[in-house]
Amino acid sequence: MILSHKNLISLYKIPYFASMNKFRILTAALSFLTTTVLAGGFQVNLQGQKQTGMGHTGTGLLLDNSSIFFNPGAVSFLDSLRGISLGASFILPRTTYLEPYPGNYTANIVKHTGTPFTVYAVWKFKKTAKWNAGLGIYTPFGSKVQWPDNWKGQFLIREIDLKTIFIQPTLSLKLNDKIGIGAGFIYATGGFSLRKGIPIQDTLGNYGEGNLHGKASGYGFNAGIYFKPNDKLSIGIDYRSQVAVKVNGGTAEFNVPSSVEKYFPETTFSTQLNLPQTISIGVGYAATSKLKLALDINYVGWKSYDSLIIDFEDNTDKLADIHSPRMYQNSFIYRIGAQYDLKEKWTVRLGAYYDSSPVQAGYLTPETPDADKIGVTAGVSFHVTKMIHVDASLLYIEGMKRTDTNLETQFGGTFKSKAVVPGISLEWNF
Repeated sequence: MILSHKNLISLYKIPYFASMNKFRILTAALSFLTTTVLAGGFQVNLQGQKQTGMGHTGTGLLLDNSSIFFNPGAVSFLDSLRGISLGASFILPRTTYLEPYPGNYTANIVKHTGTPFTVYAVWKFKKTAKWNAGLGIYTPFGSKVQWPDNWKGQFLIREIDLKTIFIQPTLSLKLNDKIGIGAGFIYATGGFSLRKGIPIQDTLGNYGEGNLHGKASGYGFNAGIYFKPNDKLSIGIDYRSQVAVKVNGGTAEFNVPSSVEKYFPETTFSTQLNLPQTISIGVGYAATSKLKLALDINYVGWKSYDSLIIDFEDNTDKLADIHSPRMYQNSFIYRIGAQYDLKEKWTVRLGAYYDSSPVQAGYLTPETPDADKIGVTAGVSFHVTKMIHVDASLLYIEGMKRTDTNLETQFGGTFKSKAVVPGISLEWNF
């Protein structure tokens, strides 16, 4: 049985309704956790300021310590004995919703700023050593989405805030003057909170609300090969594994009229999901002594996320464990970039990419209103000294307009998203 949120409002006195609303609150929360926090269609590709300025290329082109993320095999080719870099980006997203026919109603997400960050450190025992050790701490997934509390989709989502941190110790070995290999263990940790309306009104006409809180963790690895056959050409292959994400002891709390409280007891839930692998192939080319070009292709194995399975700690006759289809498809991201040395102290960059959405028709949600995206980037570096430099980037993302109706919830409409993302980092090599 599939009900629209309008039909559910008319059924608020029926016990089945209460169980269905709780079902959808938890389903939406964990769906967004999966796709956004740890491996999603709303992926945060901001893992290095130089690379971001070049369309987020970096698999086949060695630029700095950020290769810990982009290709651990390239880290062994870094010249400095030690280096550390600190960076942050500032995501300014905008998303607009337009209802289906007659299309008179619109809603916009509440303005906010996301702040993903990066920390990279590299250490070599001595100049002639064949291996480098490194540590990366970065935030590749996570964001905040907040719609107005009274918008038409409030029974699917009002607000969700998600954060994740990847910690990656890394070793890289230079086999010879042309080939380097490297790998890093990944520990992922994160948390989320979610609010959404419940279509049950109290005596004052206020709708109920569900609040969810949970923490997630998982493990994986990042491995790469870097090949530099000559001074002009470099090639890289990087593999980021699936991450087995576990959510244990997540809690759900509800604010509803006392007459239906028994249908919304506080409970806990758990789930485990195998998130998709990412395979990246990149090429770097030094066209001149001042001009470098880069091309990356990322393949994301989203097909592994075909369903959402939730195990409730407390089952009732109205609340059973959940098996909800997601049916994501594998997707590609195509990236190009260029870097040019203007003067001794200044370097400029340009780039672009095309990111295809893994969300198939019939599975779009307002928690992740994902669509094919085009990104245009620019960047600049200023060398304060030979050892210290400042890098900055600017990314503009334009999502394609997308109209869809979710098969499970029957909520439909048109979504249009865009974002502006400035960023800055400081690197010190010594």
